[in-house]
Amino acid sequence: MSLRQSSFFLRFLTLGALAHVYVGARLIPDAMLGGRESAAAVLVLVLSCILIPLGMLARSSLHPPWGDRIAWVGLFAMGLFSSLFVLTALRDALLLAGWLATLPMDAAPPWALLRQTSAWAVVGLALAGTLIGLYNARRRARVVDVDVPIDGLAPDLDGFTIVQISDIHVGPTIKKRYVQAIVDAVNEQLPDMIAITGDVVDGSVDHLAGQASPLGQLRAPYGVYLVTGNHEYYSGAAAWVAEFRRMGLRVLMNEHAVIHPAGLPVVVAGVTDYSAGAFDPQQRSNPAAALSGAPADAKPRILLAHQPRSAAAAEPLGYTLQLSGHTHGGQFFPWGFFVRFQQPYTAGLHRLGKMWVYTSRGTGYWGPPKRLGAPSEITRLRLRAAAR
Repeated sequence: MSLRQSSFFLRFLTLGALAHVYVGARLIPDAMLGGRESAAAVLVLVLSCILIPLGMLARSSLHPPWGDRIAWVGLFAMGLFSSLFVLTALRDALLLAGWLATLPMDAAPPWALLRQTSAWAVVGLALAGTLIGLYNARRRARVVDVDVPIDGLAPDLDGFTIVQISDIHVGPTIKKRYVQAIVDAVNEQLPDMIAITGDVVDGSVDHLAGQASPLGQLRAPYGVYLVTGNHEYYSGAAAWVAEFRRMGLRVLMNEHAVIHPAGLPVVVAGVTDYSAGAFDPQQRSNPAAALSGAPADAKPRILLAHQPRSAAAAEPLGYTLQLSGHTHGGQFFPWGFFVRFQQPYTAGLHRLGKMWVYTSRGTGYWGPPKRLGAPSEITRLRLRAAAR
């Protein structure tokens, strides 16, 4: 672990410990537990405080199966505590608002009962949300149909189908069987083209090549294309690009391919991740280079870019459609509200100037095995001639 990573991890540990202290101080006294029950609650919070960072470290520092098992427990604890912390803060805000609202009144509400009931409600809601989120995350992503209206689309290209998958995050909790289910579902759609928009893996080629191997079974008559996400760079991008190409996937790194469905030229371009330049200056994301030399009469011009914020540089260049991921749609409450501070789009189809941008919620999940309010997806996009 580098000095920079060690410094980040130390800050993470400190903030995590303070957050656990806050939750314990706000909930345990108000829950009105007995002595043994209070001690047990403190012990649970201490274990959570230890297991969360241990789970994050285990996946890279311990060999399977123990590393994966500890990661499972730690990441589940992370998802549970995230909801516990957010709901505790929300509870405090509501109690404060209620207290301020009743100040002018002669009769005070039963505050002791309200504090006790709300403390237990926080715990119950956090646990229920985490278990529901676990179920949502572990089931196979649903197929979502999206029609994209394209101005001036040739009639012979109307109905051209692209299946997009993104953000699978093969790693300690997502393994070969999970990936195989995705691949089977994608191939069942009989797409004309397949796009994989980054963050496929969370770990090295040595540890995860076998787990990601079903991706080599993806089939489409006009190709299977992949671009790197930020997690490829965390995991060793050069090795993974070579492995993806060995699987038979076409990796686009600031370059394009020209396909000819119905004999008409269509450009499929791809850029490296928006942050790639921080890892390797020679791989800085460059939508202009990706389009260089493309036929002038090609339409549509499709760009694969892991992060939606690549759209600002891509739109003036004449791209028709950008396919992105990265956001996970926030993955679970309340993080979807914060995505918009970093990315222009959280999920779904949006218009930027003359270009469409579709942002996938992702086909897997990152970190906690939890999805709540942001379902995973396999996206089937159909190009349609725009009505005049």
